[in-house]
Amino acid sequence: MQILEWFNQYFFGVLVPVILLAVGAFYWTKLRFFLPRRIGAMFRALRSEKGQRASSFRALMLALAGTLGVGNIVGVSAAIALGGFGSVFWLWVSATFAMILKYAEVVLGMRHRRFDADGRPYGGAPYYIRDIFKAGGFPRLGILLGGVFALLCALNAVAMGGMIQANAVAEAVEGMAGISPIIVGGALSVFGFFVMRKGSEGAARVTEVLVPLMTVVYVVLSLAVLVLRAEAIPSAFAEIFKGAFTPEAGVGGVGGFLLSRGVRFGTMRGLISNEAGCGTAPTAHATSEERSAAKQGMLGIVEVFVDTHILCTMTALVVIVSWGEIVAREGNFLSMTLSAYSAVLGKPAEIFMGIAVALFGFATILCWGHYGKESIRYLSSKRWAEKSFLVCYLAAVMIGACAAAELVWGLADFAIGAMTLVNALVLILASKEVGKETDEWLAPHDKSFRPPFSKGGTSPAPCGAGRPPQRAKSPMLPKRPKG
Repeated sequence: MQILEWFNQYFFGVLVPVILLAVGAFYWTKLRFFLPRRIGAMFRALRSEKGQRASSFRALMLALAGTLGVGNIVGVSAAIALGGFGSVFWLWVSATFAMILKYAEVVLGMRHRRFDADGRPYGGAPYYIRDIFKAGGFPRLGILLGGVFALLCALNAVAMGGMIQANAVAEAVEGMAGISPIIVGGALSVFGFFVMRKGSEGAARVTEVLVPLMTVVYVVLSLAVLVLRAEAIPSAFAEIFKGAFTPEAGVGGVGGFLLSRGVRFGTMRGLISNEAGCGTAPTAHATSEERSAAKQGMLGIVEVFVDTHILCTMTALVVIVSWGEIVAREGNFLSMTLSAYSAVLGKPAEIFMGIAVALFGFATILCWGHYGKESIRYLSSKRWAEKSFLVCYLAAVMIGACAAAELVWGLADFAIGAMTLVNALVLILASKEVGKETDEWLAPHDKSFRPPFSKGGTSPAPCGAGRPPQRAKSPMLPKRPKG
């Protein structure tokens, strides 16, 4: 555990913040900060074409299911407890720079997705990693890195998606109703099995209902606390900015700033919250039948904005304005959040928040189960491989309900940090492809938008073709994409 903690702090704790900021700044510059002029397009992207079996909105809800939950409710409290109030500032910074990375990786996921025998799309980061290196003349390296990424994603699915979510749900239910974690873990596994055995469509149908419903409940409760404690909000923001630029005593210079707990925990918990830049979300977005990769990419930005800038900020403010009244066991970050709400709204609020944690956690378990299955699908086309992973995943859910959260958080930090390093490299290499796709989508609607990629003309279709074969119009797209 100490070795893992050291590695996460001194390796990923330095590299991940730097890489997120650097690659995010690179993309914002290359795309000439197009987002502020296309806010309307970002929300219009929520509309889907008629007759789609897998709509853009459903894909967005599946992706949000993987981010909403522990990252918002538990991860923010963990960041504050371990890194101070200043962690919230770095959560905002990482999300601002990372949202453009979410856009880029979703665009690539859409362009390099595959289609099964029934014409249903699927894909993810391993596919565009392999394609991009193959196009660059390094097919073996692409196969190796794609496989490594898939293995890391499967590991993160077990740690982050299965064990951490189950642990948070078990804590919430035990504190709310006194039910044993073993029983909670068993129930999650059973319900998860009946949903996940139907594939991505089953998970998407459930999350399409759960995510919007619980988001509304969560926002209402958070706003109620902030309205009642409105006088404390200015001082809360003051503490956030003060803590962000005050590294721990005895730690100075740039190295100390990067290694400060505020930067590390704020960035890593922000990344675990919105997953931007680590390459997981393309797996969910690739299931959409949306034809425009850039339009679906805009939904990736919506995902980060809703998850981090709105919901995580609400959680952080609720915790800070209630800081003096929080009663929590050491290391129990969930109880920190629940007590922050109950301190203002009373015991009923804690019960509602416990239910929200349980439902959000279950939705995230479904989403990460899908991510893990797709990773195994990339590694092996055998049906037994997917079934074996499902059994292992559901077993991890049961174990996670009773496991110590600290070790699992360390495993999640390691896996997501390594995935980010691989994915960030590929995003840099594929910047021209993302830029051309963006240019083609924006040009008919925004005559003032002329990114540097526009000189290259129409971007070629990637191997595997990112659009349904029956709707392909460009002669550069193969007539029949193969999986």
